[in-house]
Amino acid sequence: MTAPIERLKNKITKEVLWIYILRLLKERPMYAYELKSKIKESFEFEPATVSSYVVLYKLEKEGYVTAEWQESETGKPARKYYRLTPKGEELLKEGLAFLEETVKKLKGE
Repeated sequence: MTAPIERLKNKITKEVLWIYILRLLKERPMYAYELKSKIKESFEFEPATVSSYVVLYKLEKEGYVTAEWQESETGKPARKYYRLTPKGEELLKEGLAFLEETVKKLKGE
């Protein structure tokens, strides 16, 4: 693959990881490692583990997601589940609208 395409893919995946996280959290609450796995499965790229945690921390700090520890019923350690807030849902809508409008412009529509 050419260098420009690789750079484009990185820019619209790994560098805006927040939109993928918010999109998945719209479906249901998830813990960080589960989100990372779902991103790979759903969007076909794999963010760095540290990046996922950093983005989740920032989203939580800014009020786009909330986090809650949940005990496991199978005896495994508790996990921190992230949930989309109304503010996060609005950010997701705005982000998707921006991307859709940008693609329309690029297509000349």
